[in-house]
Amino acid sequence: MENIVLVLFSLFLGYILNRFRIIQKDGAIALNKFVLYVSFPAIVLLQTPKINFSLELMIPAIIAWIVMTLSAFLILFLSKLFNFSKEVTGALMLVAILTNSSFLGIPMLSTYLVGQDFMPYLLIYDQFGTFLAFAVYGTFIVSIYTSKTKVTFKLITIKVLTFPPFLCLIIALFFVGVEFHPTIAKVLEIFAITTVPVALVAAGLQLQLILPKEDIKPFSVALIVKLIFAPIVAIIVCKIFGWTGLAATVSILEAAMAPMITAGAIAAMAGLAPRLSSAIVGYGILFSFVTTYILKTFII
Repeated sequence: MENIVLVLFSLFLGYILNRFRIIQKDGAIALNKFVLYVSFPAIVLLQTPKINFSLELMIPAIIAWIVMTLSAFLILFLSKLFNFSKEVTGALMLVAILTNSSFLGIPMLSTYLVGQDFMPYLLIYDQFGTFLAFAVYGTFIVSIYTSKTKVTFKLITIKVLTFPPFLCLIIALFFVGVEFHPTIAKVLEIFAITTVPVALVAAGLQLQLILPKEDIKPFSVALIVKLIFAPIVAIIVCKIFGWTGLAATVSILEAAMAPMITAGAIAAMAGLAPRLSSAIVGYGILFSFVTTYILKTFII
């Protein structure tokens, strides 16, 4: 329960800080960068060496890519059907596809899967699923829909190899099975616990309570695809392949998480419907409390 309170309070705090002009919306960019470059890499370094790799452990990555691929095709179809602008389509191709598998996934799964060792599956879903998609697919989408940079294999490779969490993942893989010195572990733990509150305060800074009329349709499409279609796909995939247990449960819940906060920040910085992108991320987090609860209680 305390994890849910933390998430809600952090969002509310961010909204209040912006509402009273203590921190402007631009401050969310700095906070997101802190999480991207410091907090989450600390989690990767801390948790990856504890992972015992197996075929079952890769199930979340497989499900993540299937869910994101089918969601992307659906967004393209709906964007054409509703005649969304290039800017709006580009935004939806980011925030309606990429899931909040770490910033929100960690506190939510801590609440739903109390006492279960879900972290290895979460890290695989996030690093080999969401993260790779963010680095490769995200770079491609931003390049295509902003037309500011040419997409090249070299550009994508550089983006992936210089992405802080990925660099930390590569480093951490060399320490699998190794126990860090208590001092190092403690420092990493301190930075790691800043991930959730800092990321959610950043989301709260960008939260708008009232949506303009023209944003309602793409807003609805994004959240239906992200919060309803995506977990349904994950459930179907698990049924088809007969995947059960904690790996399947974590994958389905991760697929049902709200849109990725960082994807919203990237969309905003790239000029892809900033107001709409922020609204989808902010409200997506709030609505996901209901959808994931229903999913965990009545379906999984």
